[in-house]
Amino acid sequence: MKQEKDILKWFNQELSKQEIADLSASQNLETLHKIEHYASQLEAPEIDAQKALEDFKNRKLSKKDPKVRTLNFKPFYRIAAVFAIMLTSSYFLFFNNTQSFETTIAQTETVQLPDNSEVILNAASKLSYDKKAWKENRSLELDGEAFFKVAKGKTFSVHTDAGMVQVLGTQFNVKERENYFEVTCYEGLVSVTYNNETVKLPKGKSFRILNNRIELKDIHATNPSWLQQESSFTNIPLSQVIEELERQYTIQIDATNVDKNQLFTGTFTHSNKEIALQSVTIPLKLSYTITGKNVTFKNYEVQ
Repeated sequence: MKQEKDILKWFNQELSKQEIADLSASQNLETLHKIEHYASQLEAPEIDAQKALEDFKNRKLSKKDPKVRTLNFKPFYRIAAVFAIMLTSSYFLFFNNTQSFETTIAQTETVQLPDNSEVILNAASKLSYDKKAWKENRSLELDGEAFFKVAKGKTFSVHTDAGMVQVLGTQFNVKERENYFEVTCYEGLVSVTYNNETVKLPKGKSFRILNNRIELKDIHATNPSWLQQESSFTNIPLSQVIEELERQYTIQIDATNVDKNQLFTGTFTHSNKEIALQSVTIPLKLSYTITGKNVTFKNYEVQ
């Protein structure tokens, strides 16, 4: 109860500097600021108390009834506001246990998990897990692409919209994009479940689903190319390559007049836009023009 009273005193700016320091040490101060912001949006409803009283008199009592007293609604509004604040604070402090990380265009982020496992998120990706349940259930949700270095321990699971990956302790990469799902094992053994079918991947094997077609292939790299600021492809439709270019550079590519189903095998860099565009267009006998952040792919014009 003392902690709840301190939180309410903090909202009313009634705490001393030492009390604020003590509260900050025991609570997530960012969460308290969020609670204060949401609570400030609460407004008591506008009620004409006098009119309500007159209506009550007319319906139930005589005007001469000496028991009629003016009703004071303010204490009720204050109690309601405090109750709403307590509900909000309870949610943020005790029930919201999801930890999330998200990257934007051309951004990567390294995440250290509670068991010292490491995750590196590629551009335009999102990762989340339940902090409270982590010790008993090492389970994450992934939307995008990430490279995992998993500390040994209980089963470690990665859930995506396309399928699920399970390991005990290993290094692997998961890529889940629209119409594309790929899991590559760089160390140990990885279990991949897709459409209720499970495949075991040892080191040096990759499982890929492209347009609902399953492919298994050998890989010789020790980690994914995007960790070295490159994106590599083997027989991938141009449409997928274009989407990856847009994730790594702040550009929009118009490929209306070219065949986006043609397959591309090659690599483009994440550090130089012109070289990246040339690396994709030249092998496919395409040209391009740049106007600000807009890029247009075109077929070579026959002279």
